[in-house]
Amino acid sequence: MSLAAGAEVAGVELRQLRYFVTLAEELHFGRAAAREHIVQSALSQQVQRLERELGVRLLERSTHHVSITAAGAAFLLEARQIIARVDRAAQVARSAAGATTRLRVGIIDASYDSMPQILHEVQARHPDLVIHQVEVSVPEQYQQLLDGRLDVGIGRAALAPAGVASYLFREDPLGVLVPDGHRFTSLDGVPVGTLAQEPLLLAEDAQAPEFNQFVVEMCRSAGFTPAVYEGTVESIRAAADLVAAGRCLYCVPSSCISALPGTIWRPLVEPVSHYPWSILWRAADTSEHVRAITTCARAMSKRLGWLTVREPTAG
Repeated sequence: MSLAAGAEVAGVELRQLRYFVTLAEELHFGRAAAREHIVQSALSQQVQRLERELGVRLLERSTHHVSITAAGAAFLLEARQIIARVDRAAQVARSAAGATTRLRVGIIDASYDSMPQILHEVQARHPDLVIHQVEVSVPEQYQQLLDGRLDVGIGRAALAPAGVASYLFREDPLGVLVPDGHRFTSLDGVPVGTLAQEPLLLAEDAQAPEFNQFVVEMCRSAGFTPAVYEGTVESIRAAADLVAAGRCLYCVPSSCISALPGTIWRPLVEPVSHYPWSILWRAADTSEHVRAITTCARAMSKRLGWLTVREPTAG
């Protein structure tokens, strides 16, 4: 590298790398700015300065569209590694100074109760541990685990990439959310085959491909392809609102059936299905705080019988 080139790169700031990575993930200035807690114009200016420092265009912009260039895609890989290294260096420095350990944990939706229960027990055993919960989809959890932006995640591990380790801790009975007064409310269990006559809401596929795949495969095993409701939602709460309005039904595990007004959960039978929940972490990460999560998950799973196949009960 020439001295001139080195001088240019020396002007790159860490915050510019973070802003660029966030914008490359969102491909939307408004959402990226919201994630970084800055105004949209400031984010745009910092990314433009980064491009000037590098002397290359990282993003293509139009009025309604943002896309990443080939140079931007190559730079994104390196930028993520730099940020991960800086974050790890900060952790090492804090640990050496006796500072409080921080744990970044991915969760899918605040309505699910498995991870909150595990984290509550972890916090009781390790009161000095500072836990940051990040609500993020399973595919994005995989990426953030590999990048070092998350320490632990949760989800179905069927699609986990190489480099992400997992531990299955819960087989969660699957059921269906129906509106008050629906014909299924009088049943103790809803045969999967009867869902063929109902519009089923699926998650947005980019957000939860592993769950959608599980539901579709369950329906096909019962001899039909589900009639999918055309709308999409980004949370269990939003799904429950659609169900309560009588627009559709929604398959959901038993671990998130509480406090969903206007809906009733009924277990699915014929066949009974269980959704597999796993703890996810970076395979190379052998740190004490990650072991604390997996240890508590194992203990809680055994104590509560989460891996014991039992007949589900209606909620």
